[in-house]
Amino acid sequence: MIATLDAVHTQPAPPVGRPNPIEALKQTVSASRLNCWLTCRLKFFFRYVQQISKPKTASLHVGSVVHLILQAWNMGRWRKQPLELQRFKQVFDEGWADQPAKIDWQNEEAAQKSGGWSLLETYFKETPIPANEVPEAVEVPLEADLSKHGLPTLIGVLDLVRAGGRIVDFKTSAKTPNADDAMRLNEVQLSCYLVLYREATGKPETGRELHHLVKTKTPKVIITQLCPMNAIQRVRLMKMMESYSEGLAREDFVPSSGIRCAGCEFSQECRRWC
Repeated sequence: MIATLDAVHTQPAPPVGRPNPIEALKQTVSASRLNCWLTCRLKFFFRYVQQISKPKTASLHVGSVVHLILQAWNMGRWRKQPLELQRFKQVFDEGWADQPAKIDWQNEEAAQKSGGWSLLETYFKETPIPANEVPEAVEVPLEADLSKHGLPTLIGVLDLVRAGGRIVDFKTSAKTPNADDAMRLNEVQLSCYLVLYREATGKPETGRELHHLVKTKTPKVIITQLCPMNAIQRVRLMKMMESYSEGLAREDFVPSSGIRCAGCEFSQECRRWC
């Protein structure tokens, strides 16, 4: 029986000439990979080790196009350019058209597109960020060498660093978040960003902000302001990354059955796992 289970757990050998994906994954860790690992290690295996691709969903496409425009808006402020709404609308239309052919819109593409642009219009009206505030950084890729802690290199891209060192992350959501849930659900990502910022600048952040663009019938903008990362949160993140490193070394890819399974894109693959 043990031999049989070992055979099931052992991944297929990588093709000749291609590196073992696990070895590459051991070298670096990102917030998205760490979140996936903590959610379900078998899902991590399907996504990052076997690299099974899945069609992009409608909600993911809406979120990515909204993010594209927010990036353009922030870059415009960083470059001190005029913030012309019509220019952003043109970029939005171009980004919307650049989509995979396999998205299943269920005859609602026009409504989804209109709703996405309404989200942005609402944000531009209600954002707490002054139009003349010059960002410290926009969409900046960073990495932090954590080898002194026995951990892989942390990598990531910060959405926005406001003047004075406030870290901002943008989210699209179908329902209104409350502050406690927002902090809990985004703890890993925010903590990763703060470690990256501190390692890059040699100074602590002054605060954290989650800007939720909520896709309700009447779009809303919810701003959640959080204090800088404390010592306990940093240790928690380090322990999570330690779990990632040790689990990868053991090839510990097991499922975590629960409520999130209902929306998992790898449900068919998971049912075949034993």
